[in-house]
This record gives sequence, C-alpha cells and structure tokens, in this order.
Amino acid sequence: MKPEINGTAFGSITIRGRTYGHDVIIQLDGEVKKRKKKLSRAIFGTSHVVSLDEAEGVYEKGAERLIIGTGQYGVLRLSEEAADFFGKNGCLVDLQPTPQAIRVWNEAREKVVGLFHVTC
Repeated sequence: MKPEINGTAFGSITIRGRTYGHDVIIQLDGEVKKRKKKLSRAIFGTSHVVSLDEAEGVYEKGAERLIIGTGQYGVLRLSEEAADFFGKNGCLVDLQPTPQAIRVWNEAREKVVGLFHVTC
C-alpha cells in the first residue's frame, strides 16, 4: 500500500501524518525506513551521491519506478554505477527536487519505491 506523502520542509518530510526528521526510503509494501546514507558517504565522502551499494539496498525486485526526491534544492544525484544498476533491473528513475517528487509520488500508479532527501 503506497502511503501518501503530506508535505516537506527543510529537514523533514511528513508521510501519513507522521513527520520524519531524516531522509527516508519508502518500500513497495509502504514501509518507511531511514535512509542508510553511510553507504554512500563511505565511498564518495558525501551523502549527496547515491552509491551502487545504497542503490542495491533501495531497489526491490518488482519495482517499476524509483522516485527520488533530490532535496529541497535538488542537490542529491545518482552515481553512474547506481544509474546503470537501476537501468539493468528495468527500473525507471525519476529525480526531482523533493517538493516536486512528492507530487510525482502521490500521483504514481506503478509499483514504486522512493528515496527522499530532506535537506539541501
């Protein structure tokens, strides 16, 4: 069951009426989890680039689309390896600044997973 995202502000996102003060992953079953930024930070020295290791943790078999909220100012991006990984698994990736990504998420009808960066 895909949860509705109610909104975002710098440093937070509200999903099903609950506010999270950290980046989140939303799984196919609707479960909301804290993003494991350390997987990317260990490789790139920043959590603003999604590494292959992190991509493998975000992807779920059967996902048709990954919606990524790239932050309030659109700073987050995929590494080439992560982008290739999603492509090889037939998962369309949609990167938008987080406020726009929320609209895309709420309107999506496919089997989607989400990664939402809540700061820059």
